[in-house]
Amino acid sequence: MTATGASLTRPVVRKTPRTGIYGRQGSAGWLFVSPAVVILGVFLLLPILMALFVSFTAWNGQGSPFTSTVPMAGGDNYTNLFAKDGLTRLDFMTSIRNNLYYVLLVVPLQTVIALSLALVVNQRLLKGKSFFRTAFFFPSVTSSVAISVVFLFIFLNGGAVNAVLGFFGIQGPQWFQDSRGLLHVILGGLGLVNNDSPPAALTGHTAFGLSYWDWLAGPSVAMCAIIALVVWTTSGTFMLMFLSALQNLPTELDEASLLDGASRRQHLRYVTLPMLKPTLFLVLTLGLIGTWQVFDQVYVMSQGNPAKTTLTPAFLSYRTAFYDFNYGSGAAISFILFLIIITLTLLQRYIMRDRDDRRPLWRRLSKGGAR
Repeated sequence: MTATGASLTRPVVRKTPRTGIYGRQGSAGWLFVSPAVVILGVFLLLPILMALFVSFTAWNGQGSPFTSTVPMAGGDNYTNLFAKDGLTRLDFMTSIRNNLYYVLLVVPLQTVIALSLALVVNQRLLKGKSFFRTAFFFPSVTSSVAISVVFLFIFLNGGAVNAVLGFFGIQGPQWFQDSRGLLHVILGGLGLVNNDSPPAALTGHTAFGLSYWDWLAGPSVAMCAIIALVVWTTSGTFMLMFLSALQNLPTELDEASLLDGASRRQHLRYVTLPMLKPTLFLVLTLGLIGTWQVFDQVYVMSQGNPAKTTLTPAFLSYRTAFYDFNYGSGAAISFILFLIIITLTLLQRYIMRDRDDRRPLWRRLSKGGAR
């Protein structure tokens, strides 16, 4: 090729195609999603903003809360729940204490039971898998109100549970009349504390309006009955989630672990559980959200009794608004409950993050960040 010919040739420049939404495509996209956005805004976002406004008022449910005649409470509805001595803070802290024990018992129990049931049903040589899947999942699709009524009769003083305990020579407690905590019952049975009165050393000091013994006595026997009900009804749903994840695991991993001589426990710990980490996070998150929102079982079985030992923030918000006609304080409780759920969910996500996400943010964003 001559120099003149070389000067006439030009390099071919290939244009990279434009990606993303641009031009009329963006307008068309917003046009198609606008009905859903409007519906969510009107029926979801707007009520939340209205409830947030109500939480700063002293509205009693009469008339509209957005008129000038409704007195403004400012932040008193929130500060009364934490800083001001009185029945409002006492009830709220009691509900938080009850719900903490409820979460600490329900979430681990239902997760372990659900995973165990999924491992059993996933056995290749198990016969009647469809029957067991249906039997384990059936309580989850039954009405929670109906099951709560059935459990209420089961845990009566002369119910089936006390009859079984009496058969083994154990005197069953008065499930929905005994306000003692589980730790109080156990220590009282061992003769370490008085059954009628708590230790004086732990009742003289208080934290957020409750004595140390109130925080440490554990859930009441009535709350234990509700916990048994919830664990029984929710384990089936989470079992299906674990079972779906187990059936999607690659069989090559099972074969490789068997060739390496791994035992069942080692296979479960080093192969199965790491592969189930996304499903485990989903189960724990849904369980955490559901346990902080418990309402219908408390409403049907105990109404917060005995002695407010089954009172939960969700039921307290309902009772404060619709029984005491203090809608501002009831809305404030619901928003505090919302913040608790969001905070614990983010904390759980932080704890269960992957190893790569454990690096500092600046190293993850840098191009040559070490893994």
